[in-house]
Amino acid sequence: MIHAKSGDNYFLQQLAETEFTGTVHSVFKRALNIRSVANGEIFTLATKAMDNAPNTLVIDLDTLDNLHINQNDQVRMKYHQLLIEDKLTIAIETATLWQCRLPIFPSDTAKLKQNIVQVKQFIDIYGKSGGMKRSDSPVSEFEAETSRLLKERTALLHEALCNRRFDNFQQYALDLVGLGPGLTPSGDDFLVGLLTVIHLEHSPCSMYQPLCESVIKLMKPLTNDISYTTLNKAAYGQVRESIHALVSVMLSGTEGEAIQALKKVLAIGSSSGTDIALGLISGFEANIELGG
Repeated sequence: MIHAKSGDNYFLQQLAETEFTGTVHSVFKRALNIRSVANGEIFTLATKAMDNAPNTLVIDLDTLDNLHINQNDQVRMKYHQLLIEDKLTIAIETATLWQCRLPIFPSDTAKLKQNIVQVKQFIDIYGKSGGMKRSDSPVSEFEAETSRLLKERTALLHEALCNRRFDNFQQYALDLVGLGPGLTPSGDDFLVGLLTVIHLEHSPCSMYQPLCESVIKLMKPLTNDISYTTLNKAAYGQVRESIHALVSVMLSGTEGEAIQALKKVLAIGSSSGTDIALGLISGFEANIELGG
């Protein structure tokens, strides 16, 4: 039996309070995704090197290799244990409760402005290209065109945000969904960062929260299940622990703390962390322009 180390409050509630059943959606070395039979929602089992995240249970395993878990394997709860066929049994009672609570946007943005400069410089040097960060030598015309569209559409979205063009904001956000290669397209990842900043309490951009919650429903057919789950959670201010940590130190930490937190975000996926960080920066700069 494997023990759960920590878990998202909502996921643990689903496991404890409902007769949870599901099927394996997809399996990777460090994460396994489950589709709930009840509502089709995607939940994740993550190995112990991963950070906490919405809809996620972190378990005491280094890898999911060699468990022979396959797509469509049956998942169910029984006696406080999560079972995947006869291949994996997880005790959930050992899980420490985790919930994302985003910080309050400060009235004094001097520290944020300093940290934005340092973070942007670090991304320019160490951020991963191929998504929001344009590659100096794109491997194909498709990559070059995708990069051009990402730059163009994120600029339009940022401009709409800063100029309170609410109708344009929704359309420009939708234009980014599904744009880019990979499990979580770059346009989606950028939006995750931007949505995070919009959901900071006292954030000048928080006026867009109702729009985020209405537009998310239109995003579902435009991207894949896993990316949509992340977007849907971000649309309600729920993001993974490393993103939360970066936001917190950018608002009130030192430049050194901001860079250390940034490194953990940049490690997410291939270019996903870079794309998310650039979405955060776009949101922070919009807040400052709107009067933050």
